[in-house]
Amino acid sequence: QVRLVEFGGGSEQSGGSLRLSCAPADESYNTYCMAWFRQAPGKEEREGVAGISTDGRVMYADSVKGRFTVSQVKANNTLYLQMNNLKPEDTGTYFCAAELTCYELRTLDFGLWGQGTQVTVSS
Repeated sequence: QVRLVEFGGGSEQSGGSLRLSCAPADESYNTYCMAWFRQAPGKEEREGVAGISTDGRVMYADSVKGRFTVSQVKANNTLYLQMNNLKPEDTGTYFCAAELTCYELRTLDFGLWGQGTQVTVSS
């Protein structure tokens, strides 16, 4: 099974920026639909943050529109998330997810997950 690895988490002050990246740990011959999810402290559910659907739509949660930018290099299944103007409510564990096809930011639609990377935004 494909393992996904996330990079780029860390701590930042409100208004700052961070860039996350995600890639398969090993070479894959499939092209995946990929997305970012996050889990806030103390919450069990993961929230869809951003992704690119199989039909090429760029999807964002309303809470990050205008601040976050998702991009993907399909040739090597590398996914990026540029996070600008960070807010304390962006704090959480960010997970990369992948599936052969996807059309919405729903956790149940994704079968491959990374271990997560922590993002902490202080006010």
